[in-house]
Amino acid sequence: MKKVLRGLGSIVLVLIALLMVVAVYARMHDGPVRAFAGGTLDSGPWNDSHGIDWSFAADLPTLELQLLEPPRSRTVWMIHHDGKLFIPCGIPNFTLWKKWPHEAVANGEAVIRIEGRRYAVKLVKTDDRDEISAVRAGLAEKYDAAAPGAEEAGDLLWIFRVEPRQADA
Repeated sequence: MKKVLRGLGSIVLVLIALLMVVAVYARMHDGPVRAFAGGTLDSGPWNDSHGIDWSFAADLPTLELQLLEPPRSRTVWMIHHDGKLFIPCGIPNFTLWKKWPHEAVANGEAVIRIEGRRYAVKLVKTDDRDEISAVRAGLAEKYDAAAPGAEEAGDLLWIFRVEPRQADA
């Protein structure tokens, strides 16, 4: 029995070490690596986000998002509605895993990368009921994901509207 437990313990330690190596690698990588937060979004041409109709991204499942502070990237869902782009964040108060929504509220300056093209943007948490309803419906349709009801959406679902920002030189 001791040998079995020792063997299982060794396997768990190897898996933890492997996850740590992948996490460190991802932080040095240009963009996120699957579920692991990545480094800054360095590659891809810059595109102007002013006056853009985001409908070209409507059918894409995800985009890469990097906040300027702290400079980490992640893969997130996106919803297109009425020419605007929205980034939903489920369970934003689970700060053990998700710190980015609170960081975005503090300073929403960000870079998004869609199909290899980068855009300087600002994330603005929306409280607009019409936008929230539209994004909730979009989540249900696009991802087959049940969004929380309006009364609990504030605690379980934050929605960020993507707005234009001048790219840093």
